[in-house]
Amino acid sequence: MKKIFSLAAAVIMLAACGNEIPQQYRQTDQLPDIYPDYANVTVPVNIAPLTFEIDGKADAIVARMTTGGEELVCGGKKVEPEADDWRRLAESAKGDAIKVEVYVEKDNEWKRYKPFNIYVSPDSIDPYVSYRLISPSYVTYEELTINQRCLENYDESVIYDNMLCSKGADGQCINCHNYQQYQPGRMQFHARQNMGGTIIAYDGAIRKIGMANDSILSAGVYPTWHPWLNLIVYSTNMTGQIFHSVDPNKIEVFDTESDLIAYDVEKNEVTNIEKDPTELECFPFWAPDGKTLYYCSAHFEYKDTIDKGIELISRTEEVKYNLYKKSFNPETMQFGPRQLVFAADSLGKSATLPRISPDGRYLMFTLAESGVFHIWHHDADLWMIDLQTNKVRDMKEINSSDTESYHSWSSNGRWVVFSSRRYDGNYTRPFIAHIDKDGHGSKPFELPCADPDYHRQFLKSYNIPELMRGPVTISPQQFADAIKQEATPAKYVSKLSR
Repeated sequence: MKKIFSLAAAVIMLAACGNEIPQQYRQTDQLPDIYPDYANVTVPVNIAPLTFEIDGKADAIVARMTTGGEELVCGGKKVEPEADDWRRLAESAKGDAIKVEVYVEKDNEWKRYKPFNIYVSPDSIDPYVSYRLISPSYVTYEELTINQRCLENYDESVIYDNMLCSKGADGQCINCHNYQQYQPGRMQFHARQNMGGTIIAYDGAIRKIGMANDSILSAGVYPTWHPWLNLIVYSTNMTGQIFHSVDPNKIEVFDTESDLIAYDVEKNEVTNIEKDPTELECFPFWAPDGKTLYYCSAHFEYKDTIDKGIELISRTEEVKYNLYKKSFNPETMQFGPRQLVFAADSLGKSATLPRISPDGRYLMFTLAESGVFHIWHHDADLWMIDLQTNKVRDMKEINSSDTESYHSWSSNGRWVVFSSRRYDGNYTRPFIAHIDKDGHGSKPFELPCADPDYHRQFLKSYNIPELMRGPVTISPQQFADAIKQEATPAKYVSKLSR
């Protein structure tokens, strides 16, 4: 049951709706316990309807949402506004707020809770987000997809399904999708193991590249596409994992070796950028000016008395990553020496995943006690550096008591989508927060779904949320056909050139 109408006609319309707002109720000064928690969040004006339900036992729920001259009443077992009604309400509240009054029936008694606001920012968000859907298991990884979701409604589709080319012993794993400047027509992802290679889609053309050779550590792993050049920088990683028997962090993913490489998409050439055996470089990211490359690196010297993997496992708490940057000349295609940006190890911490806002002012990263794969660390939080003042701070307004990890800026720099395990500690969900001009975040909200209970029933994690200007139009079968082809070997060169 749902209606939208002007406040002037409220009494008439409510009567026509069968008296949806309870006339007899008990008032409470408590906020309603709803799931997802949308109380006092800030949302983009173009977001899909926010649906929610009572987090606990209830016989019925009714919500009245008002702003300006508009009112929306809906309820039943859950609050699920119609798309057109919600769109009109959000547009009316742009730059202001929607007031939400919640009435809950339990044991034949209605209770009216303290109203809350949903603030509607005039700042829109990019209309699409893509992510990898994977079960949070430790041995099964083949049944996974890269999906895309329209944030303006609930439409979701598969970009690529790993099972199209993965068969039994000939297993495969896909990962690390990335776009050039939020453009869905310019993307890349990796196929590992069976029929492995890097898939690069550029303005309708799809190629499969074999990047590994004797001069580099491995094929490219974690990518960052230059803002305008056909140049992708990757980390190369020799990755392992261990399982904890009593530690709250169930698993530790680590690199025994890692370097940085650069790949010229047009020339199909690859070269090393950083290749220091005592440094573990990872997670590169371009600044929006295309003249600075950020990344993280940990200094680690092996004693060479035992196997590298065993030694690193025994010393894993010593592995602390700092943030660095390198200058880059787009004319000569050459990189400068590294410069320290943030010494996390001086605080006894480890910093990873540097991501720069589109205006170049803010650097958001994750911070934890140690290591590089912070999605598995319950203590991981988001932090921010103001690159104008060099002030560093904990983003307490966004963080929770559980894991915050991978994050992606919107193209206008006003939103971030990030991975969080705040609800149950096991499943990674996408959360969105508004970032104002001073770098402060709003209370995050969970990715809206048509059914508010969807995420609690959907037993998969959302990995690597990346915002996009539109949908990927290449079909999963087209990508599968490309993966089945022989990879074109990349040519190794001592340095790149224009």
